[in-house]
Amino acid sequence: MSDPAPGDLPPSPETTVAPGDEMLPPPTGNRVRVSAPAGTMLNIVRRSAPAAADTFYVHSLIRSQLRLAVSVALGFLLLLVGMAVMVVAWPQINNIRLATIPLPWWLLGVGVYPLIMLSAILFTKAAARNEAKYRSIAK
Repeated sequence: MSDPAPGDLPPSPETTVAPGDEMLPPPTGNRVRVSAPAGTMLNIVRRSAPAAADTFYVHSLIRSQLRLAVSVALGFLLLLVGMAVMVVAWPQINNIRLATIPLPWWLLGVGVYPLIMLSAILFTKAAARNEAKYRSIAK
């Protein structure tokens, strides 16, 4: 028996040609090293070192954004801890029910989401304000 010719085999997923790839040569299986022709210079743009003032302003922006993030996170954490302490310190709150669900469950389960949204909105506005100050100085 003879081997079937390559054209007689059904196309496999590896040999199917994608639209637009008709002009590519078939893969040989050998690795090819791609390099620039000998004697050519690559046009690499060298950037000058940033000025001391630029570095100072960038570090100042980073510090202010970090300070903002930490303060918003701590404020949110304090509100959550405050809600939990209120539930523990005021046991009569367990007797208050809305739709047969105790009020502490409503506060800790549903009341947290408006706090998350409020802290996210405040953080976003303050971060945008910090960046606008940086852009006005950096111009």
